[in-house]
Amino acid sequence: MTKRGIFLLKWLHRLNYKYGRHYITNLMLYIIIAQTAVYISNYFFASRGFTVSDYLYFDRSLILAGQIWRIVTFIFIPPQTNAIFMFFFMYLYYMIGQALERTWGGFYFNAYYFLGVILSIAGGFITGFSNITYLNLSLFLAFAILFPNQQFLIFFIIPVKVKYLAIIDVVFLAIAFVFTDWSGKAAILVSLLNLVIFFWDEFFPKLRDRWRFRKIRSSWKNNNRITYLDGEDN
Repeated sequence: MTKRGIFLLKWLHRLNYKYGRHYITNLMLYIIIAQTAVYISNYFFASRGFTVSDYLYFDRSLILAGQIWRIVTFIFIPPQTNAIFMFFFMYLYYMIGQALERTWGGFYFNAYYFLGVILSIAGGFITGFSNITYLNLSLFLAFAILFPNQQFLIFFIIPVKVKYLAIIDVVFLAIAFVFTDWSGKAAILVSLLNLVIFFWDEFFPKLRDRWRFRKIRSSWKNNNRITYLDGEDN
């Protein structure tokens, strides 16, 4: 982490300096354990016509009606229903969480995850519903930015660098952004703000320098064109 950045990131630096020892170690492990417990509970209660997830998902109307636990419990709903996909999904995000925690440190990883939760909640109050889709996507994209050349085996056979998978995700996200309504657009933007905040220092200077370079190149071309035209007139 650098010392530059927008206000919130600077504030996180100050919090880390004062309270950096206070964080949940192996946070993703606890999240995955909770999601696994809900998954198993869903399996046992499904024969009775309901699942535990029915009482955990984010629903703005139910929250405003008094079921305030739904503000947080939606993060414990398993992202998959198929047992095989569930296993590999959990393994993938455990690995991603461990990598981010080792790279950033426990305090910053906790801050990134819980900021994502808060933003997902904000998106939920905008649209009426929320889930962990964009939160998980923000984790994956953070991993892709930090470890772009890490390879995953697709179907256990085809090696693909994570940066290419991230590009595919971003393309589908952009398509979803274009075709969704205004509340959906707001939810997407809000839910991924933690990615923007944490990687502001890495990307904004590059974008600024690229814009300045293009501006200088454009100015140089225009000046040369004017000089060339003046030479023709003479």
